[in-house]
Amino acid sequence: QVRLVESGGGLVQAGGSLRLACAASGDTFSRYAMGWFRQAPGKEREFVAAISWSGGTTYYADSVKGRFTISRDNAKDTVYLQMNSLKPEDTAVYYCAGSRHISSWAYPRRSEYDYWGQGTQVTVSS
Repeated sequence: QVRLVESGGGLVQAGGSLRLACAASGDTFSRYAMGWFRQAPGKEREFVAAISWSGGTTYYADSVKGRFTISRDNAKDTVYLQMNSLKPEDTAVYYCAGSRHISSWAYPRRSEYDYWGQGTQVTVSS
């Protein structure tokens, strides 16, 4: 079992940057593909980005492609989400998630992830 704890959220002006981190504990982190999702008020949780266990494959939602970068440090059991050129529509609670058995084609599917963090709030002001 994996415990995931996000950090790095906050309030930022439009055009600014934030880096989120998700620290894992409890199991071998490098066995897990990791994803970031977000949920805005009144909306469903949506996929943002994912990364394979090795870091060799990444996948992004169209809405963040070119602005966000997912990465991981298996030595530190941590996955990151670097968010640049933030927009007010990026405002949401951001969640990290982990899965041991997900195929790359399924990265955007919430149901494919076994473990979730508690979320961190990101607010982008206009």
